[in-house]
Amino acid sequence: MTIIEDIIPRKIIDSRGNPTIEVEVFTISGGYGRFGAPSGASTGKHEVVSFPEGGVDESIEFLEEKVIPELIGHDATDQRFIDTMIKEIDGTPNLSNIGGNAAVALSIANAKAAANALGIPLYAYVGGMLAKEIPKPLGNVLGGGKHAVGGTTIQEFLVATMSDDVVKNVITNAKVHKRVGKKLKEKIGGAIGVGDERAWVAAIGDKEAIEIVHSAVQEISSEEDVEIKIGIDFAASSYYKNGKYIYRDMELSPEEQIEFVESLVDEYGVFILEDPLHEEDFEGFAELTKRIGMKALIVGDDLFVTNVERIMKGIEMGAANAVLIKPNQIGTLSDTYDAVKLSRENGYSTIISHRSGETEDPAIAHLGVAFGCEFIKTGTIGGERTAKLNELIRIQEVL
Repeated sequence: MTIIEDIIPRKIIDSRGNPTIEVEVFTISGGYGRFGAPSGASTGKHEVVSFPEGGVDESIEFLEEKVIPELIGHDATDQRFIDTMIKEIDGTPNLSNIGGNAAVALSIANAKAAANALGIPLYAYVGGMLAKEIPKPLGNVLGGGKHAVGGTTIQEFLVATMSDDVVKNVITNAKVHKRVGKKLKEKIGGAIGVGDERAWVAAIGDKEAIEIVHSAVQEISSEEDVEIKIGIDFAASSYYKNGKYIYRDMELSPEEQIEFVESLVDEYGVFILEDPLHEEDFEGFAELTKRIGMKALIVGDDLFVTNVERIMKGIEMGAANAVLIKPNQIGTLSDTYDAVKLSRENGYSTIISHRSGETEDPAIAHLGVAFGCEFIKTGTIGGERTAKLNELIRIQEVL
């Protein structure tokens, strides 16, 4: 049976060395689910809060005293009820009592327990029999921003190999990562480092960075005989100040930023453009989408924060044509599903995403398949990243 028998929260550590929360859910038939919540460094101001003021310990105390007693005895397969209960017990619009990380850890662990009790994988439990498509891995190969001190102003330069074989996609992305590292070492003439997501970091300009990534992509694409698309996560809110986008070597007005983004599509074939403008600029997103939306994905992350109200505003204004999906931005699996459903029904592409402070949990690989996401953003190397990539390979074998 799928009745919840026990729930156990605990403090664990994420890939950045910061404490986070993991939750285990047990059903009376032996069904079991566990999820460790990640944390972001570059966060949108409209996200739910990761933890209450007292941190992980306060989240665990709130779970143990107020949430877990109310959920014991309920059916784990009633995901919508479980998620609604979590939010109602918290009682705040941004989950500031329980913390979004605790909420999402409990929510996804519950779904895993239900799937396990029924003897089916998480992607099939959430997505049903029609969950057949494997999202293309989108991996960070070079960057800076809030993910690495001393790197580029732009947060991430990304690549996505576009074959139908996930093994080839994963390995080819890693080859681009290695080639970018080789080119950086040749340019710098010394040691280089890596950031939170294991992307290369070096004290170079943003235009130099895109040229290096573009060159590496062209070489590996030719060697492997496969198409590789380039993506950029600008995380533009992090360097938008006093009406200007402040780069290391230039300052751009909002109109000049739009022209700069458009030039990257025209000159380098950049296909995925995440948060190219600050998180409140729906009008700018709409203008950029009007100009280049037919040849590139304009992705809202901080703009939308996996929130149906903000996504609906974007749809009504024609702002962006793709949504980045991060379950811990909104706090529950049900709310994540609603965000994906709304996006897809209105013709927006979806990209499910890791966070910079990750755990080894592979659940987003399953959710990317379940939701039919076109891409999954989860790095190229590093154990907490390859945990998701290798899980995609296992899922493809079954499908």
